[in-house]
Amino acid sequence: MEDNMGQEKAAILPSMETDSVGKVFVRYLIPSLIGMLMMSINVVADGIFVGHRLGALALAGINIASPVFSVFFALSLWLGTGGATLYSQSKGAKNIKQAQQIFTHSLILIFVFTMLVAVTAYLLRVPLAYALGANQDTLPYALEYMTVLLTYGFIITIQNAFSLFVRNDGNPNLAMISMVVSAVLNIILNYFFLYVLNMSVKGSALATVIATLAGAVVLFAHFLRKDRSLAFVNPRFSWQLTVRTLTIGFPSFISEVGLSVFTIGYNVAMVRWAGTTGVAAFSVLNYAHSVMLMLFLGMGSAIQPLISYYRGAKLRLREVQTIRIAVTTAFISGIIVFLFGQALAGGIVTLFGDFPDEVRSLAITGIRLFFVGYMFMGINFVMMTFFQASERVTAAVWITLSREIILMVIFLLILPPLFGTNGVWLSIPLSECVVATAIFIYVRFLQKNATQ
Repeated sequence: MEDNMGQEKAAILPSMETDSVGKVFVRYLIPSLIGMLMMSINVVADGIFVGHRLGALALAGINIASPVFSVFFALSLWLGTGGATLYSQSKGAKNIKQAQQIFTHSLILIFVFTMLVAVTAYLLRVPLAYALGANQDTLPYALEYMTVLLTYGFIITIQNAFSLFVRNDGNPNLAMISMVVSAVLNIILNYFFLYVLNMSVKGSALATVIATLAGAVVLFAHFLRKDRSLAFVNPRFSWQLTVRTLTIGFPSFISEVGLSVFTIGYNVAMVRWAGTTGVAAFSVLNYAHSVMLMLFLGMGSAIQPLISYYRGAKLRLREVQTIRIAVTTAFISGIIVFLFGQALAGGIVTLFGDFPDEVRSLAITGIRLFFVGYMFMGINFVMMTFFQASERVTAAVWITLSREIILMVIFLLILPPLFGTNGVWLSIPLSECVVATAIFIYVRFLQKNATQ
């Protein structure tokens, strides 16, 4: 009976192999973009409600605590992307039983890793808050928000990882619906907790957790599909599978850790060069950045199931066609986002609250300068995902380390003494530009060698 089930499930796969590459790409791209946009709304909604209801200090406090969310998201991406890549490769090779074992193994790893990190961070939450940039003014807000996330963070990791597997099992629309439900519920609960119950930032954190749990419940509808391959099986721990999962998913983990380094680095730089005003201005930029970041991450998420599947099915031409379409889409999108930031910087700042003129002016300048980086960021995300999904992990890790950690830190040390706060804003755009240029040179080098 299991063999018949495997044959029935395998029957849904040929559309990946016979439909046009562009059609398959769009089928995954649109739900992925909408889903990631909804995920960013989960974070941005907190900032909008807190900024309007509780003011700039509270907003700065939860911005300081936001790396905690990033760490949980990083764990889910690390193990989830690694597992989902192997899962799709097994599906491409028509080995459904192996794919199911990978799925079960990955979710268990994610839960165990999350609990270990959460317990450790909870016990050290006060020094952790100071290390993230808190001071006496922002510490109470940061701790309150952080405590809720550390207590219920496993919900965030399970929901996101499960979403990755559902997308890789040919159901990107359900993954998108899960994110939509989470975003809408988060907005409703934020209003209820902050305006009706008059709670502090704890209410906003609880809204995010409860909304995420609702999104996870939605994903279980995937198990009602007759054509699914995804299924829980008796777990069999494997060191070899664990190492492969961790290795393939490592670039995604570094990418999210880099986001935390970005937040910490910019907070520290702004404290030094513009004080609390700078931190408040950066908090506005950071929320806007989280939306744009998710859009480009969505492009990477869209190609990951495709590249992994084609790799397992040994369809190399479709791999190349997919990455060409994705890079073109990312570049055009980056230009549109850049122009959007130049035209509507003031409106973006107003969205997050009524700030003093000094904060508002600094944030508007920051948005206009920072958005230059989006012309290159999408290309970098897409190429990182391509190298990762095709198991060229070294190249993927190099891209991530360079753009979000190494080059950014170097530019944060060099540019502000020369250009003040403008140097802080320009550190990421310059990092993205340098990495995109290096990727172009590297790919041309590979193409040249391949033709010789």
